[in-house]
Amino acid sequence: MPEHPSDEIVLEARGLNRGAAIRDVSFKLKKGEILGFAGLMGAGRTEVARAIFGADLLDSGEIYVKGEKVDIKSPRDAVHHGIGYLSEDRKRYGLAVGLDVEANIALASFDQFTNAVGLVKAGDTRKTAERYVSALAIKTPSIQQMVRNLSGGNQQKVVIGKWLTADTDVLIFDEPTRGIDVGAKSEIYRLLNELAGQGKSIIMISSELPEILRMSHRIVVMCEGRITGELTAAEATQEGIMRLATQRSVMVA
Repeated sequence: MPEHPSDEIVLEARGLNRGAAIRDVSFKLKKGEILGFAGLMGAGRTEVARAIFGADLLDSGEIYVKGEKVDIKSPRDAVHHGIGYLSEDRKRYGLAVGLDVEANIALASFDQFTNAVGLVKAGDTRKTAERYVSALAIKTPSIQQMVRNLSGGNQQKVVIGKWLTADTDVLIFDEPTRGIDVGAKSEIYRLLNELAGQGKSIIMISSELPEILRMSHRIVVMCEGRITGELTAAEATQEGIMRLATQRSVMVA
């Protein structure tokens, strides 16, 4: 992981609530930081990610981007504020598997690739796709290859390329290596570290504790919709994370 993230806060959540799934969640994300979110299934990690991305509406709470309060009611709002979300179900929510690599990389940024009458500038989409295929080392015969025919690791790289094309500063990775083989996992880890080193800010949700411990500068732990603790990379252990991940709230009769 990059050694020293900046002290600059790029994203802050204050008192987020959504039913029983998200309960008074507050945290800060720094520039160039990989912030891990750990917890058991049903802890509320994905729900927090979806709420920040505008996929689900909050009951209450505030979100700040670079110190400015923002109103995120939809994914379009989130992208406008520089936030991208890589879903744990990339085939359903991250990719158009029936389209080619070129179209997928342009998918979140079609406005910048259309002219005044709404026609797509094919030369621009081609150059952009070729640039990210090269930069992310996407293994594909060509940018016209259908995304469904790529391996899981290369599909994940296409999703990353999509959000880099949209010029997002905050990237939320939900289970970034699920369904990916060991060799491709190492490539995804390298990419995450490079992105953080370039000043991108990353929230990484993972159920794999070794992955969380390997990649995160700080680790937020959730249980039953609440944040039950925060650990630095230096103090985090699997045992410490599991203790916080099972710290259920005590019901008072």
